[in-house]
Amino acid sequence: MITVRELPALRDRIREARAQGKTIGFVPTMGALHAAHLSLVRLARRKAQFVVVSIFVNPLQFAAGEDFERYPRRYEEDARALESEAADLLYLPDVERFYSKDFSTHVDVDVVSEGGEGAKRPGHFRGVATVVAKLFLQVAPDVACLGRKDLQQVAVIRRMVRDLDFPIRLVIGETVREHDGLALSSRNAYLTADQRKQAALFPKALFAAREMARGGERDSSAIERATRDALAEAGFSIDYVDVVEPETMKRPTTIGATTALAAAIRLGKTRLIDNVSLLEQ
Repeated sequence: MITVRELPALRDRIREARAQGKTIGFVPTMGALHAAHLSLVRLARRKAQFVVVSIFVNPLQFAAGEDFERYPRRYEEDARALESEAADLLYLPDVERFYSKDFSTHVDVDVVSEGGEGAKRPGHFRGVATVVAKLFLQVAPDVACLGRKDLQQVAVIRRMVRDLDFPIRLVIGETVREHDGLALSSRNAYLTADQRKQAALFPKALFAAREMARGGERDSSAIERATRDALAEAGFSIDYVDVVEPETMKRPTTIGATTALAAAIRLGKTRLIDNVSLLEQ
């Protein structure tokens, strides 16, 4: 595996791969890699012949008071994990080179960025769309692999790719979970042992809502209300519980074939997000 930090070196390697007739797969990450990230690397490997993984903790998507400074950074360990998955190139740009001092261009994706994470974290999706647009232009992949756990982020990037005509195919990997159902997340490392046990009640509440829907409940408000009650009883602070359509992030009154339930909770100083498809198998 090759590691590069600067854009000219990245483009040279991409050019060499294309000259050999290889298609480019890309997995953008913020590092602190876990099994869910590595599943996306394997997915990219199935879809392309040259796999690029970026690690970049993007300051633009963190608001004041969020965890930018303490976000886990484990570059050497991450590099070893990517080596074991046979990634071809690790891109590790420096913040100072990635964003010039007078950087002043941003990407705003309206509508799908409203509500949910967008409402609770103003400016977050502006930062996400901007960094992903830059990475897509730098790597120029044929295929980019994203994880479904970040449901609204997927919707934002999908809309950006469509609206700005990026010649990239998005492939979405399923959420990877621990044995007790908790979705894998780099932020799980913040949890104490007791909080980690309690955190298992988060997906349990979402799975119960899924069973309600599959048992015949079609009222979105009823699903949201039952989930809120379960999360509150479990002792979580609730940011939101929304029944949404994943493509548009609109909130339907009645559950349909593709409808999902998305939620965010706080446990101590740790914020966790998750979602489940209510009817899709």
